[in-house]
This record gives sequence, C-alpha cells and structure tokens, in this order.
Amino acid sequence: MKKKIIAGLVIILVQAFVAVSIYSAEAPKLEGTITVSGAWALYPMAVKWAEEYQKLNPKVKIDISAGGAGKGMADALAGVVDVGMVSRDIYPEEVTKGAWYVGVTKDAVVPVINELNPVAQDLLSKGVKRETFIAIWVTELAKTWSDVSGTQVKDQINTYTRSDACGAGEVWAKYLGKKQEDLRGVGVYGDPGIAEAVRRDALGIGYNNINYAYDAKTKKPIQGLKVVPLDLNGNGKLDPEESFYGTLPELMKAIIDDKYPSPPARELNFVCKGNPQSPLVKAFIKWVLTDGQKFVPETGYINLSQARLDAQLKKMDGK
Repeated sequence: MKKKIIAGLVIILVQAFVAVSIYSAEAPKLEGTITVSGAWALYPMAVKWAEEYQKLNPKVKIDISAGGAGKGMADALAGVVDVGMVSRDIYPEEVTKGAWYVGVTKDAVVPVINELNPVAQDLLSKGVKRETFIAIWVTELAKTWSDVSGTQVKDQINTYTRSDACGAGEVWAKYLGKKQEDLRGVGVYGDPGIAEAVRRDALGIGYNNINYAYDAKTKKPIQGLKVVPLDLNGNGKLDPEESFYGTLPELMKAIIDDKYPSPPARELNFVCKGNPQSPLVKAFIKWVLTDGQKFVPETGYINLSQARLDAQLKKMDGK
C-alpha cells in the first residue's frame, strides 16, 4: 500500500515538474534594452516606472534621458529611441510622419516666483489674472512688479521662459492664447534650469511642471520658490475654491476635480514610430497602463481615468 502511495506521489511530482517546465518554456522571457527620451515633465515618472519594472524583469534595462518634448518627438520619429516622452498635444503633421502615441498620466504647469519677491504675499493672497500673465510673457506691458500687484513696488520684472522646445512652454503659452515661440523672457534650458533661475532671482518669474515646483518629500513648494495662484474668475482676489496651491496633494486634487484649468493641466504621452512591434517595448507600455499606474500618485502625478486607460490599451491592440 505504501509503495502505491509513494509511486503515486512520484507520478504527481513528475507531472508537476513537466507542467512547470512547459510553462517556463512558453512564458515570455523579457530581455533587452528599452530607450526613452524627451519631456522633463514625464522624466521623474518614467524613472520610477523603469525602476519598478526592472525589479520585476531584471534582464530588462531601460535607459532614460530628458531633453524636452521636442527632443522626445524628434528622437521617436527618427527611430533613435524606442519611446519618446511628449508633454503636449500631438500635432497632426507628426501623426502623418508616423507618430503613434498613448496617454500615460497627467500633470500641470504652474507659474513660480522667488520666495523673497517684494510682492510675494500680495500675489499669494490675491492670485494673478490671466490677462496679467499675458502682459508679462506676451505683450510685455507689465514691466514692474507694481504692474502685477497694484502696489507701489517699482522693481523690474525678470521674466524667464524655456529655451528648448518643450511641452511646458507650449502648454503655458496655450493657456495665454499663444504658442511657445510667442513667449518673451530670458530663455533657460529645461525645467531644473527655470526653477534654479527663479530661485536665484528675487525679482524673477517663470513656469514649471509641478514636479519641479514642489518638493517630492515635503510636498510643499521647493525651498526658494512660491507657486503663484491663478485668479481664475478675475475678480482680483483668491477665493476659497481657488486656494489649492499650499501642497502638491491639494493641487493634484484640484486638477482631478477640474478646478485647475486645462491647459495648463494636460495629458502626458508616450510616442513611438508606429504602433510598437517589439514585444519588449509593447510589454513595458502595457505594464505602465495597468500595474504601473499604482505608482502614479506617489510620484506626484495624476492617474488617467480607467476609461481613458482602457482606450489606450485598445489602441495598442490596434482597436
């Protein structure tokens, strides 16, 4: 009797071993390198996704470099990288050239000033009208901080804008009814560059993607910076429903609730030269749209709706 039991157990173990061997042979073995470049806006999120994905797939290497949305699009269309990060709308002419894209998360652009700005408290309590931002970045009719605040502070405004083709510049310009090339000011490369330029200039004003305006640990504005509230209804004061800039979670909730306008809130995209055929690239993007979404809020970004994510997954399958 014991011999029969032992024999039966051996058969079961052999069958299990065979089944595992067959599954292992059939299971996809992800191995290789995925190259990614582009928008500063998406860079911290992409780095987090890469770190987590490589933990699950140790034979996969993901190389990521920032350089602006324009670079991400150009690199993707040229086939220089597998995935371009683009933090703005995709243009029809880019689609004609072969740009295939999916939205992967959402964030926003905010105006920033130095925390020592002479009218900082006035701006933080009243906010700034869209028309005033136009006078700063487009028409240049606002030349001193008195023109912005209505106070007697006659110090000159030092305006900063992005020198690289970028989603932040395009989205901020779109909010002002223009294009990035219409924005005036001293050109500075990259999100970190703008933030640092304003941090060093008590009379400076610029704009940043939210993950470069807020500290990832404290969730408050980066030391040396203040985020300028938008006076959305233009009544010359910051109403309670417009007061959501104190911490990053507050602003994120305002974006989710559509209290912060779009633009300058917007969707961030992964772009490829055509629907990716590489199993390696396809598997990574699908993971980003599914399991990878759990890392979005903790990294300071906003999840797309489930319906939107489902639509992106169908797009990957050519539907």
